[in-house]
Amino acid sequence: MLKRYSYESVKKMTNSFAHVLGKGGFGTVYKGKLPDASGRDIALKILDGSKGNGEDFINELASMSRASHVNIVSLFGFCNEGSNRAIIYEFMPNGSLDKFISKTMSKKMDWKILYNIAVSVARGLEYLHNSCVSKIVHFDIKPQNILMDEDLCPKISDFGLAKLCKNKESVISLLDARGTIGYIAPEVFSKNFGGASHKSDVYSYGMVVLEMIGAKDMKRVGNSKSDNVSMYFPDWIYEDLERRETMKLFGDNIMEEEEKIVKKMVLVGLWCIQTNPSDRPPMRKVVEMLEGSLEALQVPPKPLSNLPFVTAWESVQDSQETSSFSIPR
Repeated sequence: MLKRYSYESVKKMTNSFAHVLGKGGFGTVYKGKLPDASGRDIALKILDGSKGNGEDFINELASMSRASHVNIVSLFGFCNEGSNRAIIYEFMPNGSLDKFISKTMSKKMDWKILYNIAVSVARGLEYLHNSCVSKIVHFDIKPQNILMDEDLCPKISDFGLAKLCKNKESVISLLDARGTIGYIAPEVFSKNFGGASHKSDVYSYGMVVLEMIGAKDMKRVGNSKSDNVSMYFPDWIYEDLERRETMKLFGDNIMEEEEKIVKKMVLVGLWCIQTNPSDRPPMRKVVEMLEGSLEALQVPPKPLSNLPFVTAWESVQDSQETSSFSIPR
């Protein structure tokens, strides 16, 4: 049973909202401490009361209260007092993944660490899609919503756009497009590409994995055949893959084991962003592909780059922070 807190308690926990951790599409996150003997550090999200009728608040509570997994952020409690709504969850001292795949930080990250992050996020999504009490489709997987603990173990957060669905339900009815530009699956943006489903999370996950690879080698993007630095980055990864030059772009010092890790991430990422949802592997298969042998993986068809929305690479170049959005279709 989740603990319910008063708004006055929320203010005390955050020392009157003194320490802002970040801002997103649904509200502001503050650092605080639980008002019990443990004094445990927490993250407390105050939801924007001006947005909608609280559906995002209900979504987040319903989703997070059902989820219990090492790669899902743990929920401690909530506040629902008049127009004041807050969600209280575990504090993640290393912030979000986008910080670790930025231009300055990505070069310091070992390939094995990036690979372990990719596998862990895949396990978290597989749990949401298959092993949770109710199937949960997140609809907003992006680096900003993947939080890192003190051991760099990633945890999926921010369930404001999530949809709970029956375990046998394969296609989800959406009244509007939802997600973050650049990570949205084609079918979420337009019905012309099929119906939204758990495969929509697979697409977003694939874009995150490819972004992790692309951010690790910013120099290669700048030296690409295209004069536009914001070239759709899966394109140049795929072109090098076709020429069997993928590993060259990561330098001569890459070890054989790292080479296999990188190529595996490339292939899995490209499979995940296939335009047709039925061509994408389910997250259970994604975990198997990442943990299995490289030799068992086939090269996927080249993903379309002329989709009717901004790509993740372009959105990352344009802004340090991307926010969730919802538009009528």
